[in-house]
Amino acid sequence: MKVTPTEIPEILLVEPRWTDDVRGALAEVWRAERYGAEVTSLAFVQDNVSFSRRGVVRALHFQHPHGQGKLVSVLSGAVYDVAVDVRRDSPTFGRWVEQALSAENRGQLWIPPGFAHGFQALTDGVVFHYKCTDLYHPESERSVRWDDPALGIPWPLKDAVLSKRDASAPLLAQIPPEHLPEFG
Repeated sequence: MKVTPTEIPEILLVEPRWTDDVRGALAEVWRAERYGAEVTSLAFVQDNVSFSRRGVVRALHFQHPHGQGKLVSVLSGAVYDVAVDVRRDSPTFGRWVEQALSAENRGQLWIPPGFAHGFQALTDGVVFHYKCTDLYHPESERSVRWDDPALGIPWPLKDAVLSKRDASAPLLAQIPPEHLPEFG
């Protein structure tokens, strides 16, 4: 497994070691002691899977309180994945990291608690997997508007398909400070 910090060092690109042969491919994509030493020591308590068609944007979501760390990967298709630092007083507040994730490149992205996360499906038939460090708490659910001009995220497809919730999410500057996680 190769672990590479991104431009925001807390966000990590994880590249599991795959073995390919005539039967297909196999990789260890989670092992507590290895990932605990190299990625995060937080325990995972919930797994989620979403299915999306081309153009779907699922963004930008976080929980506060009850922040969730997420280890994400694509099982089928390809996405443009984004994580935004929404931690109050963070030196990288409002900055974001982008990563192409696909079934072909087989990468994983570790997004710690305190970051908003989202993606845009670049292909039909995207199967997206999330390992989460806290349970889903609807009362803690928060969103940042996916196309917030202050963030300037260059979503690759202009034909975005959004839920009503995501389409009406507030700009980051409109979110009350008490609804944002603290840095440190």
